[in-house]
Amino acid sequence: MSGTGFILVINLVIAGLFCVSFLLIAAYDRRYLSARWFAAAYVMGMVYASLEFLLPIFGNVHVGVFLGHVAFLGALLLLNIGLAHRYEAVPPRLVLALAVVASVVAALLLQGMPRGTFLRNFLYQGPFFVMQAIGAWIVLRASATRPAGRRPIDAFLAAFLVFSALHYLSKPFLAVMLGGNGATAQDYLSTTYAMVSQTMGALIVVATALLLLATLILDMVRDITTRSETDPLSGLFNRRGFEGRLADIVDRLPLNGMPISLVICDLDHFKTINDTWGHAAGDRVITAFADTLRESAAGHHVLGRVGGEEFAVLLPGSNLASARLFAESVRVAFSGRRIDGFPEDAAFTASFGVGEIAPQEAAASLQARADAALYKAKRAGRDCVRLSRSPAVAATRRTAIR
Repeated sequence: MSGTGFILVINLVIAGLFCVSFLLIAAYDRRYLSARWFAAAYVMGMVYASLEFLLPIFGNVHVGVFLGHVAFLGALLLLNIGLAHRYEAVPPRLVLALAVVASVVAALLLQGMPRGTFLRNFLYQGPFFVMQAIGAWIVLRASATRPAGRRPIDAFLAAFLVFSALHYLSKPFLAVMLGGNGATAQDYLSTTYAMVSQTMGALIVVATALLLLATLILDMVRDITTRSETDPLSGLFNRRGFEGRLADIVDRLPLNGMPISLVICDLDHFKTINDTWGHAAGDRVITAFADTLRESAAGHHVLGRVGGEEFAVLLPGSNLASARLFAESVRVAFSGRRIDGFPEDAAFTASFGVGEIAPQEAAASLQARADAALYKAKRAGRDCVRLSRSPAVAATRRTAIR
């Protein structure tokens, strides 16, 4: 077996291993549809490597070359569809279809050309450049429109796909520099060009798969983290997730000096609701209150369900007066909300405690003050908002009174 043949076997094994890796990810969570497309792409890559290895024994060499070209083209097509699914974008079907048709036509045209000419090599490699460039375009376009924005891994993947695309354009020049790709297809595996080309291909196959796996693993870690910090009933942050973001925002306070307010909310007479209507009905009330918070909140507000019937809202950039207005708007909206499964005249209320952070105050202290204000609202008859002024403000007010 020649050195090139040995590299082709290595490519075949590597493609198989990555195919299994993507299938395992797809089996772990069916939401990762892109992993199935990536696995299919590497199956086609295995077909291509097999055809390249068996090319010398083909009775009709032109058929073998054509099938190999189409197999690798199919691998890149499946890769691009997987990238579109990975970035939650609609695959550019028309662009991909036109690229495939043009590529097949190019593959047919090169069959009648003298082997080793620059034009023939360009027609063979050009379609791969186009397909890989489409992949880079999919990543750049789709990642830029994601809510979370483009991550470094996305930009690196796009850059690598551009590099991979340009590498296909370099091959016709490389063939000239290295003495050609063989007088016949049977001679290809024994050429220096074949050795270099297949080595480059192996490196790109591995690097592409590792980058794709990295993006999928990062997605999995993000999803696992999100699920561990999300309350399944309300869809809001749970206590762990909320307090983590509260601490993070409070830690950044000295850097930006913006006001931060916290609203603690508690559903009134919730035990009575459960005892009278059942726990399923109580769950509907919790869901309705969470929806009310979402409808009232701005995009930068942080919402959490921090207890059974207790909720919290962090309002970065809001002072005490603004936070009070927010709490009042939620109180009024919820008390007038009709909830499915209850009589038309059934009304539900909530109580609210509001506090604004003081200079150098810790997150735990702010929580304690807002919680104390909530208990004042409960003692005042519920369905109301009470404030907790910071110790510094309270001291100023006492001084002014004296």
